[in-house]
Amino acid sequence: MHLKTLWLVAFIATVVPCNAPRIVCAITTSSFDTVVENVQPKIVKIYGAGGVRGLEAYQSGFLISADGLIVTASSYVLDPEYLLVILNDGRKFQAEIIGVDPRMEIAVLRIPAMELPCFDLRDPAELETGDRILAFSNLFGVATGNEASSVLHGSVSAITPLSARRGTFTSPYHGRIFVLDAITNNAGAAGGALTDRAGRIAGVLGKELRSSESNLWLNYAIPATELYQSVQNILAGTVDRQTDLAERQPSDAPWTLTALGIRLVPNILPTTPPYVASVVPESRAWHAGLRPDDLLLFVDDE
Repeated sequence: MHLKTLWLVAFIATVVPCNAPRIVCAITTSSFDTVVENVQPKIVKIYGAGGVRGLEAYQSGFLISADGLIVTASSYVLDPEYLLVILNDGRKFQAEIIGVDPRMEIAVLRIPAMELPCFDLRDPAELETGDRILAFSNLFGVATGNEASSVLHGSVSAITPLSARRGTFTSPYHGRIFVLDAITNNAGAAGGALTDRAGRIAGVLGKELRSSESNLWLNYAIPATELYQSVQNILAGTVDRQTDLAERQPSDAPWTLTALGIRLVPNILPTTPPYVASVVPESRAWHAGLRPDDLLLFVDDE
């Protein structure tokens, strides 16, 4: 009995030491609030063309220089002569379009402002699959003044080339993308900033893109490592429009819609159906039986 009592006392002393110090794990990484607070002044809201159903008149962008250079998505929003940019503190500027890279679908703007907080494209975060990310944008246009941009958190699901083949996602850009586990493909989010959890720039949020086969939206961003040279080319006025065009080289005798005598309804939206607006009398299309209001479904059974 005495031996059992000694073992019980020893067990209690081991499990509940009366004089053991408390161990507290210190977190040395930047807090979420601090990162967001540091990034928000680098995000801008852009307002321009649009405003009708399905054509939002706003998108996002981010500062890449202290003297007002902005990277954003190339879209119809940038079409009007007066292009409004609103900073995080509510200041408003008319933006000038410096240039556009049609292959990357990005544009560089400039506003007349100095000493602005900005991202450094020369030192981007290089993400890997599974890395945590933050996405900053003016999704749904909820920020119209000094309101903060929206922030989504998620992770990188995959790093892969963006397919532009029939039945998948149609885009002139064929390079690498980050596929994101975050709902970034929303109205107004295009051109926003993708960062790592420390707030370093990692990419630009892509335009709204939906599969023509599955009707699913793709949440993606173009890596900042792909952006840097494109931005330099835009600033130098030497955008290479021939890059990545090998798959789209025309044949010696291409059949264009004009050559066939067909004019389709205006392609206002990416999902506009290919209805025939008019057919030139006695053209190849006319003799093939095409008439106005016909809907094209297949070409050569494809």
